[in-house]
Amino acid sequence: MSFRLAVCAEMVYGGLPLIERARRIHDQGFEVEVWDTRGQDIKALAATGARFSSMSGYFGGSLIDPDGADSVLSSAEALIPTAHELGIERMVVHPAELGEGGHAVRPLQRSTGEMWLTGLRTLENLAVLGGKHGVTFALENLNTILDHAGIPLARAKDTLALVSAVDHPNVKLMLDLYHAQIGEGNLIELVRAAMPWIGEIQVADVPGRCEPGTGEINYQGVAKALAEAGYSGVIGMEAYASGGQGLDAGDAALTAFRRAFEV
Repeated sequence: MSFRLAVCAEMVYGGLPLIERARRIHDQGFEVEVWDTRGQDIKALAATGARFSSMSGYFGGSLIDPDGADSVLSSAEALIPTAHELGIERMVVHPAELGEGGHAVRPLQRSTGEMWLTGLRTLENLAVLGGKHGVTFALENLNTILDHAGIPLARAKDTLALVSAVDHPNVKLMLDLYHAQIGEGNLIELVRAAMPWIGEIQVADVPGRCEPGTGEINYQGVAKALAEAGYSGVIGMEAYASGGQGLDAGDAALTAFRRAFEV
């Protein structure tokens, strides 16, 4: 296997506590992604023995808003001890603040030059913070058609432009191919163009946001292209199990995910 495979514990095995989800994912040979770690028993999560690949890297503010950028930086710094305790490599940030259900806290339908410049400066500051503490901040692209309306600079081509402009080892892309398929398509050319700046890749099929093989994306073709390009990093399944939240359905989704990325 040329890739490290991870599974988002927030989206499978919904009948189990998060700690038990992490343990079950780990027991099947996958790394674990988590979202908001606040309020979780971090010591118990660490004690599962799981290898954690990524977590949410902020809990307030907006990367592209001058009035909210400081909150991104301060909340990111506050989460770094958690990342260290879990051995997490990447802390995920978004172009603008997400609220309940992933909706934009302040929906905006157009981007401005000030947003671009503020986003660039905030990412540069995150790069300094990441270099100081030994973590990488990963900017995730989002789709604004179905899941995240009102988030400016959310397309993969926008996040790639920002991260490549910063061009720092502690700022990378969280390249989400589910979001990119909905908003842009042309996935193989996208991963080829983004390769120097990818920190992690996330996958789910379209439509439905379930495991690979349930929709229109040829993930075996994507896997082959990634292998040919020399990618050997993390691919995370940020997807629901198509069979529901039960244990058997989750296990089947993880098996399908593994098969899709066997190259």
